[in-house]
Amino acid sequence: MSGNAPTIQHVTEAARQHPDQAALICVPSGMRCSYTELDAAANRAAHALRQLGLRPGDGLAFCLPNGVAFATLMLAALRSGLYYTPLPSKATAADIAYICNDAGVRLLVLDAASSAHAALPGLLATGCALLISHDDPAQPGAWEHLLARQPATLPDYLLPGMEMVYSSGSTGKPKGVRKPMPARAWNAPDPRNAAISATARLGPDSVYLSTSPLYHSAPHRYLAASLNAGATVVVMERFDAQASLECIDRYGCTHSLWVPTMFHRLLKLDESARQRYQGSHHRVAIHGAAPCPVPLKRAMIDWWGPILIEYYSGSEGLGSTTIDSHEWLAHPGSVGKPRQVEVHVLDERFQQLPTGQVGTIYFDAPQAFSYWKDAEKTRDATSPQGWTTYGDIGYVDAGGYLYLTDRRSFTVISGGVNIYPQEIENTLMTHPDVQDAAVFGVPDEDLGEKLVALIQLIDGAHATAEQAQALQAFCKVAGGSIKTPKLIRFCRDFPRTDSGKLPKASLRAQFMQDTETPSFG
Repeated sequence: MSGNAPTIQHVTEAARQHPDQAALICVPSGMRCSYTELDAAANRAAHALRQLGLRPGDGLAFCLPNGVAFATLMLAALRSGLYYTPLPSKATAADIAYICNDAGVRLLVLDAASSAHAALPGLLATGCALLISHDDPAQPGAWEHLLARQPATLPDYLLPGMEMVYSSGSTGKPKGVRKPMPARAWNAPDPRNAAISATARLGPDSVYLSTSPLYHSAPHRYLAASLNAGATVVVMERFDAQASLECIDRYGCTHSLWVPTMFHRLLKLDESARQRYQGSHHRVAIHGAAPCPVPLKRAMIDWWGPILIEYYSGSEGLGSTTIDSHEWLAHPGSVGKPRQVEVHVLDERFQQLPTGQVGTIYFDAPQAFSYWKDAEKTRDATSPQGWTTYGDIGYVDAGGYLYLTDRRSFTVISGGVNIYPQEIENTLMTHPDVQDAAVFGVPDEDLGEKLVALIQLIDGAHATAEQAQALQAFCKVAGGSIKTPKLIRFCRDFPRTDSGKLPKASLRAQFMQDTETPSFG
């Protein structure tokens, strides 16, 4: 990529330099706002938060769909010295209340379309106010009604804020991560945004396609980085494979963010739909959140060219790796080398393993880390050496490149052998009849645990015993009998999270409780 390094590193500066440039374009609603309008909206929101009694260090949460209101509250918190927590837009009242109460939130802004607002008042802790975000600013008591009465000027009190994110909770209750407030001016560059801008070459001439729910850690971070770099952000209000390709061409998108499930859906599109994609301006396609099967990523590089950049990180921010397409083609399956920290692979006794051996991945990040109000979970994530882990299993090759095998908690021990379901899922996803797959272990009297596969077939494929046998044979050829599911169950709608992750604990529990749906094996 060419051109000078980006210089804009704050939304207010972008509004000053490019006042009429589109900051946000929302698809499919068509709602958009310029940098001047977005900066003014953030100021109004900051005044409103102050009027409601929030002070620096207080907690704010918002449960909003992808759109302008989400970005406005994020930017308002970042100039008001607040901790802010974006919540899943489809979360239940119980889940919302759990996070708000755990984080000590003072104000929750909830979308009017959410089904949770009726039950929430009785679940929220005393001291947490609830406001409803409504499309009509004239609605009395609505968040927008309060905003409309605020000035668009900068507040007198300006301090940098910080997100307080919660993990996805795919292996249990969500865990909070609360870090110290930054010691810098409110409009000084955030080093995390600056690093993304420098790596991806984000600047005012960039058009970034945001495909994922903004409450997730990476989509949220890339939204912040893109806006503070002065780029135009095209926000998909909900993901659709064909619509994402149309967005890239229609708006001249230069950058984009994906998860592997989206790649799988893109490649399943009719050939005629894929051929309409031009991507003439598309130069950086970032992906992460879940491991990408080697055949899937190779197919995307063959289609789009070597524009893919993969990252491995987590909500906790313990450490990260990156790898571009050229490196990946030389080290297929790797998630790259660590940035600014070292990676260690340890066995169950916390001894460092040699090159190529599989163990738990730890980072030796210099900053101290702890989960919010959860010393036990912090201890579980920390080695005696003081290194910390996301809970993933993997290994490092001779060149220092990291490879992910699976989540530590997902490992299946069958007949005394460790089996990593992710490998089998990757195999199944290459079968032409498979739309999606999850593999996990269930109790077995003989083996201790046996492998079960939950599979969603593509349209036109039939959920029959013959199909199950064909998939088992496919797995056996690829990995042998030990890596072949003993039972296969088909489902119509696959239960991945919005970030593409598999909630294995709940899938396993549902499988054990469901005695009516047939399983083949």
